[in-house]
Amino acid sequence: MSIQDIVKTHIEEALQTNTLAVLATEGEGQPHACFIAITPMDNFAHLVFATYRNTRKYNNLIKNNKVAVLFENRSTKSSIQPNITVLTAFGVAEEIDSSLTDKPRKLHLARHPELESFLLSANCALFKVKVNSYQVVHGIDDSDWWIINEL
Repeated sequence: MSIQDIVKTHIEEALQTNTLAVLATEGEGQPHACFIAITPMDNFAHLVFATYRNTRKYNNLIKNNKVAVLFENRSTKSSIQPNITVLTAFGVAEEIDSSLTDKPRKLHLARHPELESFLLSANCALFKVKVNSYQVVHGIDDSDWWIINEL
């Protein structure tokens, strides 16, 4: 198995195992982090999440769409290498046009059925992060960066 296959397996396991992540945004020079419910799409090249439009998160995303999405994965029993602890996706988030939200909303709702009323709210915006790269951290001094096109 190649190193790319091993890393891809780590990423897939982290994204399938973890339904919540920490989203980092920035607004007016101030970082902001919050928990989000996340749904991977397109072989982990995209991550879908929702937010209300009247939030700091939404305003930050509209002004600066560069984001980091962190998944804590210590509890996962990886079949390849059990030492992976943290996975961070770096990319750009864009609100999904309302005429194109049917498929992503259905996928997100299937993974997070408890969010049905939130996802169907008129004030709810659905975002898709186009992932550019992943940082895979195995330990305090052991991390790898992977550009999405290399995986």
